[in-house]
Amino acid sequence: MTESNGSAPPEWRADMPDWERRFRAPRVSLPDWAEDAPDRSLFVSNVTGTYELYAWDRATGDQRQVTNRPNGTTDGVLSPDGAWIWWFDDKDGDEFGVWRRQPFTGGEDELAVPGLDPSYPAGLALGRDGRTAVVGRSTDEDGTTIHLARTGEAPVEIYRHRESAGVGDLSHDGSLIAVEHTEHGDAMHSALRVLRPDGTPVAELDDTKGGTVELGLEVLGFAPVEGDTRLLVGHQRRGRWEPLVWDVATGEETDLALELPGDVSAEWYPDGSGLLIGHGFEARGELFRYDLRTRELVKVPTPTGTVSGATARPDGSVEYLWSSAAQPPSVRSTAGGVVLDPPGPKSPGSVPVEDVWVEGPGGRIHALVQKPAGAGGPLPTVFDIHGGPTWHDSDSFAAGPAAWVDHGYAVVRVNYRGSTGYGRAWTDALKHRVGLIELEDIAAVRDWAIGSGLADPERLILTGGSWGGYLTLLGLGVQPDAWTLGIAAVPVADYVTAYHDEMEALKAMDRTLLGGTPEEVPERFEASSPLTYVDRVTAPVHISAGVNDPRCPIRQIGNYVKRLEARGAVHEVYRYDAGHGSLVVDERIKQVRLELDFAERHLGRAGT
Repeated sequence: MTESNGSAPPEWRADMPDWERRFRAPRVSLPDWAEDAPDRSLFVSNVTGTYELYAWDRATGDQRQVTNRPNGTTDGVLSPDGAWIWWFDDKDGDEFGVWRRQPFTGGEDELAVPGLDPSYPAGLALGRDGRTAVVGRSTDEDGTTIHLARTGEAPVEIYRHRESAGVGDLSHDGSLIAVEHTEHGDAMHSALRVLRPDGTPVAELDDTKGGTVELGLEVLGFAPVEGDTRLLVGHQRRGRWEPLVWDVATGEETDLALELPGDVSAEWYPDGSGLLIGHGFEARGELFRYDLRTRELVKVPTPTGTVSGATARPDGSVEYLWSSAAQPPSVRSTAGGVVLDPPGPKSPGSVPVEDVWVEGPGGRIHALVQKPAGAGGPLPTVFDIHGGPTWHDSDSFAAGPAAWVDHGYAVVRVNYRGSTGYGRAWTDALKHRVGLIELEDIAAVRDWAIGSGLADPERLILTGGSWGGYLTLLGLGVQPDAWTLGIAAVPVADYVTAYHDEMEALKAMDRTLLGGTPEEVPERFEASSPLTYVDRVTAPVHISAGVNDPRCPIRQIGNYVKRLEARGAVHEVYRYDAGHGSLVVDERIKQVRLELDFAERHLGRAGT
């Protein structure tokens, strides 16, 4: 990369272990490109040791570091004309801040929308005229507001509601604005409204039916054609995510009925004639091209593994970010070869993932297993629980699990009820008995791991970050005899205090999951809170937390730790100066090293 104004990448030592090399290896995201200037692209890279935004001029090959902040930057948007890069400037990773912008060719940052106070971001759409922006904001005081901003004019509020909402997209000609909202009170299932720039409603699409039918909708994008009023929408009408085309002007809905078994996403080809289809099924991903005229679905060749993102280019080629558990990520093109290859040493690979299906109380549970090459059993085993909860583990490259495998552990990742990718009923199943349902599925997979001879029942680690950290602390208290050790990163530890301190969008999600506020349904918050069971915890506990975290705030973790301290329970706490995780590679490596050391001190070295 050229013209980098950040710090130099860390020097690789000859004795650096593979697990650390995986974290340090330079990576790039899938590049976004400007709709009207496709040679101009924006991507994220950790080449300096901190994840930051980079501009890439494909015509000249020049690459330039755009942002340079101590805690890193990943939220950026390239204007359709390619003239400006917008990026979100929060304070110390707390996700509360303002949009700034910088010329694509370089220059000083400026406040993108003077007159808007700091907030949590709630979507952004930029107009093709080079002067219009639709800015979504969220605050604890106001809920969600959406503003139309034009260069040289004061921003105008065009939408306000107490419940969560967000900017979906701006039509090609700038005449229509798509908004996702949860005015019906279910934060996990959005309805759609289309507005004119003055805020006047044009059309509404709502599958919640007044909140009685829990179906969600999402904006996938307006057709990239002048005067075209078609909006690509994701829906759940057949029990999984699929796309449809909604003509906002006529109200006509075109159901694509693709008959693919897993969740389906889509985006437009640049000429509006077809759709790039992303299909995720049983922890793998694949791509297709769907022709809107002939209704023909043609597979886009990709290797077996996970496609983390894809985009269709003006020449008809498709660029995509791909990886597998064994092979590090790379940005590839159907035109051939690697699109964007960062400089520096390459990441070592890891071992492939094995699929396991276990019968559980709510149906078949999919788990992914990695273990050291050639290893038998029983092995010390790490149950690495994903966050979300609306997320899932996949056959993709992950440096964290690979580090445990390098140290002799088997790693099991469970796509519990609440995970995405297995249908709407599976995702929605955890409502009201939050946390407890997920633990039932994790327990079923634990029993399989021991019964199959994979896992040593005397050396079982429960770990995870965010929602996975929450399930870790909850599991240590609800299932105290099941786990030998617990390692929780940025967890929910005291659900009631977390609710009162967290950002408003997460409060809305908690009200949806638990059926109300802590004052309205105190028994549900109590049943689902790790703090309720903290005095039952017998396993040593390691907790890491960001002091500026708006999602799993620091005060509620302190409440949990005080209860451990009061009875002399074995625990360690590591607090770091960032938000919900860190974008600094050295900090992430430090945390993993602390976790590995904690496990070795309490369980002994794996393999002995």
